[in-house]
Amino acid sequence: MVIKMKKLLFLGGAMQQIPAIQCAKDMGYYVITCDYLPDNPGHRYADEYYNVSTTDLEGVLNLAKKLNIDGIVAYASDPAAPTAAYVSEKMGLPGNPYESVKILTEKDLFRNFLAEHGFNTPKAHGYKTYEEALKDINSYKFPVMVKPVDSSGSKGVVKIENATQLKDAVTEALSYSRGKRFIIEEFIVKKGYQVSGDGFSVNGKLAFTSYGNELYSGNGTRDYVALGEFWPSLLTDNIKKKVDDELQRLITALGMKTSAYNIEVILDKDDNVYVLELGPRNGGSYIPQLIQYATGVDLIKYTIKAALGEDCSDLSMKNSTGYWSNYMILSKLSGEFDGIWFDSIFEKNNLLSVYCTYKKGDHVTAYKNTSDSLGTILFKANSLDEMIDITQNIDKYYKVQVK
Repeated sequence: MVIKMKKLLFLGGAMQQIPAIQCAKDMGYYVITCDYLPDNPGHRYADEYYNVSTTDLEGVLNLAKKLNIDGIVAYASDPAAPTAAYVSEKMGLPGNPYESVKILTEKDLFRNFLAEHGFNTPKAHGYKTYEEALKDINSYKFPVMVKPVDSSGSKGVVKIENATQLKDAVTEALSYSRGKRFIIEEFIVKKGYQVSGDGFSVNGKLAFTSYGNELYSGNGTRDYVALGEFWPSLLTDNIKKKVDDELQRLITALGMKTSAYNIEVILDKDDNVYVLELGPRNGGSYIPQLIQYATGVDLIKYTIKAALGEDCSDLSMKNSTGYWSNYMILSKLSGEFDGIWFDSIFEKNNLLSVYCTYKKGDHVTAYKNTSDSLGTILFKANSLDEMIDITQNIDKYYKVQVK
């Protein structure tokens, strides 16, 4: 009797998607990748590659039907998540409702959904043009955030202090929006670190969450640009439960099923929970790897099992141990990449992995959002104090060298 090898279609083959592609291969599945970038390194690890954009709903659906796939994965990719949901819904494969995933990946729809269902959310509204926004701008309390509705990683996000800054902010936001829409929302003053991490639901029940502390730049209006995270979370058990409960309420309201999530949450001064993002996919920047270091839980395996409709009921909450961080490889200058310098003691005692997509001689751009990232480093610390010292004084430990 011949046993058919299950076929998994991965949307994308970027460097940070390689661990998931490799994991599926190690689990014994036939792996197919697709995107519009044939030189992406992940395709080398797949059994087949097709040049179809991951945001082309009908193109990917036609490919999936032709290949007779058993499951589809949008690992660490917001733009591809709606495509995965669309294909799974059309083909009757395991997945989440397409309309719910669309809500979660478009900020204007998401903020409306939160408001309509009684969640904490800042005053917000979506627009298509600067002229539309200008008519409303004085109804907001400054400062406000101007964001593309469909980007991630701080791309196109601008904080403005007055209406004279609106036009430039809208221009930047629209330049990063695939759907050519942006949102304006009032700024929330957060208490402590922003909560960042991943979670997983099984049959609509939140089975696992692991939170870290988001690290941001501190450069005036760009003080919200993400740099990385460190584990473990500094939340108390009571606050963690409060966050988990809000996420469960949201997952239930959206009718989500068995799924990974990338989570961004802010607590205000009164410990009110604001869910900024519930991305219907694993986190980027090697967050699943950090979580595995911290908890021993391999969320990538559960993501693959979920895509194939396999049993994930053994997944449960696990406490973090140790101190772990992911940090963007970024340059403060534009120029010619000449390598990365590491402090020798840090390199020997702390550094775990270096994922860099640049080679000597490549042009690099001064970091303003994650589109300028050169990759990610993962490192550990022996104590919370050491971790905070490293993350607050990162220039002592590594530097991008630029000619």
